[in-house]
Amino acid sequence: MPVPAATSAREILSRLHEVMASRSNAQAKLNQVVQVVGEVLGSEVCSIYLRRDGVLELYATRGLKQEAVHVTKLALGEGLVGTIAEQISTLNLDEATSHPDFAYRPETGEDLFHSFAGVPIIRREDAVGVLCVQHVEPRKYEEVEIEALQTVAMVVSELIANAGLIDDAVKRGSKIIATNAVTLTGLKLVEGMAHGFAVFHQPRVAIEHTVAEDTEAERHRVYAAFDKMREQIERMASEAEFGVEGEHREILEMYKMFAYDEGWRRRINEAIDSGLTAEAAIERVQQRTRMRMRQIDDPLLAERMHDLEDMSNRLIRIVSGQLGSAAQSGLRQDAILIARNLGPAELLEYDRRRLKGVILEEGSLTAHVTIVARAMGVPVLGRVAHVRRTIAEGDAILLDGTQGSAFIRPTPAMEEAFDTKLTVSQKRRAAYAALKGEKPITKDGTRITVMCNAGLRDDVSAIELTGADGIGLFRTEFQFLVSATMPQRERQQRLYRDVMDAAGDKPVIFRTVDIGGDKALPYLRTEDTEEENPAMGWRALRLALEREGLMKAQARALLEASAGRTLHVMFPMVSEPWEFDQAQALFEKQRAWMAGQGRQGPSRIRYGAMLEVPALAECLDMILPKLDFLSIGTNDLTQFLFAADRANPKLAERYDWLSPAILRFIRRVLKEAQAAKVPVAVCGEMGGRTLEALALIGLGIDRLSVTPAAVGPLKAMIRSAHAADIQTQMQEWLVSPPASLRSKLTEWAKEKAIEI
Repeated sequence: MPVPAATSAREILSRLHEVMASRSNAQAKLNQVVQVVGEVLGSEVCSIYLRRDGVLELYATRGLKQEAVHVTKLALGEGLVGTIAEQISTLNLDEATSHPDFAYRPETGEDLFHSFAGVPIIRREDAVGVLCVQHVEPRKYEEVEIEALQTVAMVVSELIANAGLIDDAVKRGSKIIATNAVTLTGLKLVEGMAHGFAVFHQPRVAIEHTVAEDTEAERHRVYAAFDKMREQIERMASEAEFGVEGEHREILEMYKMFAYDEGWRRRINEAIDSGLTAEAAIERVQQRTRMRMRQIDDPLLAERMHDLEDMSNRLIRIVSGQLGSAAQSGLRQDAILIARNLGPAELLEYDRRRLKGVILEEGSLTAHVTIVARAMGVPVLGRVAHVRRTIAEGDAILLDGTQGSAFIRPTPAMEEAFDTKLTVSQKRRAAYAALKGEKPITKDGTRITVMCNAGLRDDVSAIELTGADGIGLFRTEFQFLVSATMPQRERQQRLYRDVMDAAGDKPVIFRTVDIGGDKALPYLRTEDTEEENPAMGWRALRLALEREGLMKAQARALLEASAGRTLHVMFPMVSEPWEFDQAQALFEKQRAWMAGQGRQGPSRIRYGAMLEVPALAECLDMILPKLDFLSIGTNDLTQFLFAADRANPKLAERYDWLSPAILRFIRRVLKEAQAAKVPVAVCGEMGGRTLEALALIGLGIDRLSVTPAAVGPLKAMIRSAHAADIQTQMQEWLVSPPASLRSKLTEWAKEKAIEI
């Protein structure tokens, strides 16, 4: 009879403590591990695959044929095991053969088993193996069982590292593979140019011991580390030097929220209760956060989760006594910081006189570290693949944040060309700064409204920094995603009021929560949380209308926060008019209740809808009379129109905003809205690209909501163009589209001397 799932992790770790302490060799210990896990979880099969010579080798098993051990091998990405290792993710399947990556290995005798669950064995952020269980009966493993497997995987990681079984290919992963000049490309996060020498941030601490001897002692170590971390954050907030006001202060307030989050501390405590050391418990919770981040499709929300990872790294360093980042040792020369990712608090620790630039393997335009770096004037290049394998400590680097490239170990010719471009870049930055107070008006007098997208209180300062016309899209869901429990109405109200106060007399359009699907909340479970296509699933307004209590609380918070002011509220993912009607009725009911209680509400409410689902375009005649404004969400809309997942790199070439299909669609929507005298805005990445924005102006769009970094270049483009000219040209092209509208538009803009 298996031990109840709730005590699985504790029972397994207790027994594994004896296994780890025994004098057996590594193979014998792994054999014992699979026996213990299988017995405690009541699973017929438990197997361990280790990454050896670049492939995953079956190293130990209970339940599969023993003759398959050291014989069955899978490449990274091959089969379920290979997929887990490649994606560093968890699989939990009631029917293994139903998964598209399933690969049958007849020598294992696994054809008897239906259910499958597997977790990666992680060592220093890389998958070094996979631990999996199988069962004859088709069933999904309980979440507590998956947590038990993930806890065991940490112990196995320590075991195989101590036994010298870590794959040489993994060990070589961080070493240099070239010594000649190399050019790397990535995503432009903070524009600018810098010359310096590579310094590795190295924020993580290698956890050498995972199984606790004394859980109470480990708990006290964590409590002490929390106290010290809170002191650090408080000190950082009081010592930050760039400006009395600014985004970094609000970011540090968010860090305080994480540091004092009892939910986070409780989860670490629960991991310690299962038998883990303090370091392993923090890492255990951090691994779950990291896997959750990989499931979030929205880059804004995913990057916000990196702030919590930054705090986890900080807590591990404190509890282990290893302050191992380069910031603690000090920068001895001009530095280009190299990291997988970086939290804003970590960036603030560096000497700004020496820190010249940052290169990240991850990162996005909306990450907190990007906001802080922009305030510091430090150029940042993100999404640079294999950066830690290509760059060696001390390498000379020329960082070109305006082009999205970095020159590693540059030649004299590269340095000369870089210096020439740096001079030109400095002149261009000065020109964008001069546009801050200028209006985005075309040469023939057409006023284009350029607003910013935001998700936090600190994002609102971008209005003043860029001269934007307001916030065209405030994503309210981030507050829900970073909370351990549902945010209370009072807390939501404070955020919304602070945002409107910060925006002053400029409008803020609040989008109601877009959660569910790939942005699942642990405290808001649905009966069926697994969706094959989460982007098109039970999310946004669909979920909010079902969870009426959630939407009522948000409605009240928005209404109270906007007392005496105009409230701009927008509903996401409206598919049919009746959904908008229900959402508006809910707000109006709350408004009437407040009036009946003598409470002041907004002086006016402007209601809008996001057109992301193509079906709504067929019902515009029904919904437009009810709208005060319409926003076209190009990110989701385009993937739905093309049936092309925007996260799939194989479809990147097909995901083109300058396709006649998307442009004709937008033009049709715009014409109907104009006839109904309803203003239309475009939100999303499409409007933030100067060439695409020029095409939108050619369609007649005069309202854009974009990332703050795009405002300056957009203003320059708009002020160099004639609206009438591009509108005439776009009309001609859409009647008879050229083979490549992108190429034609680029050539046309160059001929007209438009700044693209």
